[in-house]
Amino acid sequence: MSLTQACSTYTQPQAMQKPVIYQVFTRLFGNDTNINQKDGSRAVNGCGNMAAFSPRALQEIKALGATHIWYTGVIRHATQSDHSAYGIPRDHHAIVKGKAGSAYAITDYYDIDPDIATSVPARMLEFEKLVARTHEAGLKVVIDFVPNHVARQYHSLQCPKGVEDLGAADDTTLHFSADNNFYYFPGEAFRTDFDLRGDESEAYSEQPARATGNDVFGPFANHNDWYETVKLNYGVDYLNDRATHFDPIPSTWQKMTDILLFWASKGVDAFRCDMAEMVPAEFWQYATTTVREQYPNIQFIAEIYGPDSYRRYIDEGGFDYLYDKVGLYDTLRAVTCGYANADAISSCWQSVQDIRDHMLSFLENHDEQRIASDFFAGSGERGRAAMLVAATFSRGPVMIYFGQELGERAMDEEGFSGLDGRTTIFDYWTVSSIYRWRNEGSFDGRKLTPQEVDLQQFYSTLLNLCSKERAIYEGDFYDLMYANPKSEHFNTHCHYAFLRRADKEVLLSVANFDKQDASLDIIIPAHVFELYSLKGQKQVVAKDLLTGNEQTIRFEADQPAHVEVPANNGVLLKLELK
Repeated sequence: MSLTQACSTYTQPQAMQKPVIYQVFTRLFGNDTNINQKDGSRAVNGCGNMAAFSPRALQEIKALGATHIWYTGVIRHATQSDHSAYGIPRDHHAIVKGKAGSAYAITDYYDIDPDIATSVPARMLEFEKLVARTHEAGLKVVIDFVPNHVARQYHSLQCPKGVEDLGAADDTTLHFSADNNFYYFPGEAFRTDFDLRGDESEAYSEQPARATGNDVFGPFANHNDWYETVKLNYGVDYLNDRATHFDPIPSTWQKMTDILLFWASKGVDAFRCDMAEMVPAEFWQYATTTVREQYPNIQFIAEIYGPDSYRRYIDEGGFDYLYDKVGLYDTLRAVTCGYANADAISSCWQSVQDIRDHMLSFLENHDEQRIASDFFAGSGERGRAAMLVAATFSRGPVMIYFGQELGERAMDEEGFSGLDGRTTIFDYWTVSSIYRWRNEGSFDGRKLTPQEVDLQQFYSTLLNLCSKERAIYEGDFYDLMYANPKSEHFNTHCHYAFLRRADKEVLLSVANFDKQDASLDIIIPAHVFELYSLKGQKQVVAKDLLTGNEQTIRFEADQPAHVEVPANNGVLLKLELK
């Protein structure tokens, strides 16, 4: 690794808050039923609601170090629960995944999901009060925007007066038209490889068939497809060499931008945009620009997996932050599980060095397996080293998923969601760790194990440092791996070291992915001292910000600094330089 590959100095540092996002699956958070019958109905297994996010609950989340809370699954989506008594049409069970249904199969973009309301008729008012409570707690509100697809039985009942529903004016005799909101297959019915009756007397019927959400451009979808959704048409003719028709502005662009404006008017601070790269960047440029004309501080987060698209979706699409999935997440998981060397982490930041502030790091979310599951690391403690890197690696945001801080294992077979190490997004369920932490809203910790309490304290300390330590939220980054090849006292397979610096404030971060405590000698190269105009010292008091413990280390050019690092963990040493 060359010197230019070792440091990332950010040409114009500026004071900023490092976003710390706490993602929570809304209907699961406050569920205290604790029945957990496989494939259980709402009546049996229960369901959490927005009222569970009381001022006390929100203060507890903020105390963890969060700056934002992402309420996942608040917009009305397809479900097998019957809310017809409130004028909400039933969804056909054959095209709903799980008893609760996927939060990503939206049935009305202008409505709140009735499952999470205390009073269904007052559900929008309850959401507005939730936004107000969240802001009063000092947190910003993030919700999902699902632009690529909708539920097969989408129909808005709550759209504002004068708003035309998606598909209402479509010419269904055409496969493609830039004026249509959906793609059609005239003369053909929607077909699947499973029974479209489900558990109902009549089969689900759709004719003409529409394209399925995961870019299935035909009348047939199989059980592995996103069969419960239909693809939205943004003016791209996929069956004609992806020819684009963006002038005049397609109908879907205008309708979806109006939806963003609607939720921004409710006080939403940021949108996590589902599968953003499945929608053209030209739409995002139009939408983000239009929304920011009225709400200049609104933020957009892209779920995106193609590195070749990163810069386009920032520069043209107007996104503030992008998922760092195929780079940092995949690498940290591999290193944690012993499938990759720790020095592979260096390539993660090198590949995005020019856009590092835009990359959102995480180790868990609703799509990924839990760290503590048998499919990942087997315990939450084994994720500490990776979390230290994810949280302090850059000035970009970091995200955790509710229960991650407690070592939630998600080793349940809930129903539609099988035993896969993920917390279900399809079923009614009680999440064990969250249930015990909440303890009916007391948050007294009495039902948590000592290991859970200890892990929660680690997360709270680490995440709060992201807002307190200037070197983390606005400092430079210097990778020490090139100066520390594998040796008797440093193993590049399981040890990773870097510096963060703001003026004379220097943090030495060392992650130990090994199951054994480590006594390491870490070389601080002369280039660090030249680059930052630092003076070497034979003895420096270094305080570990994670524990409060102090170590005395050597901080001289090209000399080894001896550091003690616990197993499956790390140290974040703040150096008291004279």
